[in-house]
Amino acid sequence: MEHKLLLLTSDNNRYRELLASCHLPNLTLLGDDPKSILDANIWLAEPPLAAPLVGHAKNLIWLQSTYAGVDPLVKPRLRSDYQLTNVKGIFGPLMSEYLFGYLLAHQRHHQKYKSQQAEKIWQPSNFKSLQGQNLLLLGTGSIAKHIAQTAKHFGMHVTGINRGAKPTVGFDQVDTLANLPLHLQQADAIAAILPSTPDTQGALDKMHLSLMKDDALLFNLGRGDVLDLDALYTQLQQHPQQQAILDVFNKEPLPQEHPIWSLDNVIITPHIAAPSFPEQVVEIFANNYHNLLNGKSLSNSVNFERGY
Repeated sequence: MEHKLLLLTSDNNRYRELLASCHLPNLTLLGDDPKSILDANIWLAEPPLAAPLVGHAKNLIWLQSTYAGVDPLVKPRLRSDYQLTNVKGIFGPLMSEYLFGYLLAHQRHHQKYKSQQAEKIWQPSNFKSLQGQNLLLLGTGSIAKHIAQTAKHFGMHVTGINRGAKPTVGFDQVDTLANLPLHLQQADAIAAILPSTPDTQGALDKMHLSLMKDDALLFNLGRGDVLDLDALYTQLQQHPQQQAILDVFNKEPLPQEHPIWSLDNVIITPHIAAPSFPEQVVEIFANNYHNLLNGKSLSNSVNFERGY
């Protein structure tokens, strides 16, 4: 059977180059014209670009997302009569670099010493080692597992939160969202890496944020809607020793008028903690394409009801 592929990415030329170097029998790469939306039966696409158009696809059997998050494609009123796959397993190392880069810089007072250097001040100060500190990971998937592994290297105690408190390799303990308040009170660092589901939306609300330790660090790296940003702004205003490192937001770009931009104890980055590199995405796509040709199950299949 001849398959026809539509590219919907912000870097189509790069994807074309990479796909041309792969052995993908019986696959025709279509152009960027509107007719391709009707003709293609396979899409390799960024979810925000695909979502407004997917309803017009007449022949779609499989859509390979270039992102891990597929929220725009799993909304209740959108079609779900095709196979949707995402990219997994490539973000753990990148997310670990991001998280521990900021965590270590905070623990070792990088900013303070930089300021002292500008004034030619020689003044050592005490710091807390990561050894023995409690890291709370909201999520226990592939990214969280990699972060947990890195945390153990630094001698941290790692608690994970997942749906069924299912024991997970690399975690000292795992619990459910219902018991989140208990663990927030004990955590030195908290990282939200949860998918967006009805259960996780607003999980870090005003009540939960108020339970954080006075000097806790909060990372939001998964989905913006897990965190109540307005409640966090109020929390951090009232607790200047706490700090948040935020990479994902409900609305992106984060609106310039949001007051959280101005807080000294917040670091805002523009959704760059763990980008999808085209080389890795194409490798996943090519493996899945061969699965399709050979009648095998596709890897990283998304459940439309769960949303991940």
